[in-house]
Amino acid sequence: MITHGKNIKIFTATSNPKLAKAIADIIGIPLGDADVGTFSDGEIFVNTGETVRGSDVFVVQSTSYPVNDHIMELLIMIDAFKRASAGRITAVIPYFGYARQDRKAKARDPISAKLVADLIATAGADRVLTMDLHAPQIQGFFNIPVDHLLGAPILCRYYTSKFENNLDDVIIVSPDLGSVTRARNFAARLDVPLAIIDKRRPKANVAEVMNIIGDVKDKIVVLIDDMIDTAGTITHGAKALVERGAKEVYACCTHGVLSGPAIERIEESPIKELIILDTIPLPEEKKIDKIKTLSVAPVFAEAIERIYEDLPVSTLFV
Repeated sequence: MITHGKNIKIFTATSNPKLAKAIADIIGIPLGDADVGTFSDGEIFVNTGETVRGSDVFVVQSTSYPVNDHIMELLIMIDAFKRASAGRITAVIPYFGYARQDRKAKARDPISAKLVADLIATAGADRVLTMDLHAPQIQGFFNIPVDHLLGAPILCRYYTSKFENNLDDVIIVSPDLGSVTRARNFAARLDVPLAIIDKRRPKANVAEVMNIIGDVKDKIVVLIDDMIDTAGTITHGAKALVERGAKEVYACCTHGVLSGPAIERIEESPIKELIILDTIPLPEEKKIDKIKTLSVAPVFAEAIERIYEDLPVSTLFV
């Protein structure tokens, strides 16, 4: 069994070609020659213009909107490389879709995250490289190795530089109880206090703030989450923090899904600046002055090189 390809080849489908190109440029290799498109009836096709026999192949594809199309592109590409005798195939999934469906919240619910994990492995992937899964236990849904990168070091470096002269006034806030562990680790990295928003969600995509645990009066607040979708949670939280006396409110996340009314809500909110990572590309029509994007390309490039060289990836977590 071949466990190590003879050379690195990086390919991309259509979800995030700019990120894939940036990763390839950092590593110092050209992006692989592959054409991904659709037939007139909507079926996806993949044409690869170079040999991958025996190669260590990395397929970069975020399973973001349109989620189902991007998942199928990833599966078909993996299948194509498997049938072309690639030495090892790594699915590089900066943003893993369907991650919110990770358990049976009520009777007869699907566990879609497990289904997608099975599909990726069945298609022929030998390992997965991803960042900030919505639920860390999803790593266990895969029957192949998973390298789980963190966006926090990138965000922490940004805020350490931004607030270097007034870090004593900063407080990290978790927008809900489910994000407390993430926020606590983030606060520990910056060596600043932590506060928590305790909210009730009456129905999907509707959040009602109930209480704030911690003192945010006259503080520079940084709200942190793994993803921001419709932005209801983060903007309601920001308003509540200002009402409780917060001096300034900033927000950050790894995955800027930003669907539905998200942009309008962020524009109208008291959030001064939203920092997102480029795991999901931000369309031109969603680019506003309040939103700033940081790149994950250097982290993924180093992880890919370490996987190829059989070196530990854990050093990237600091």
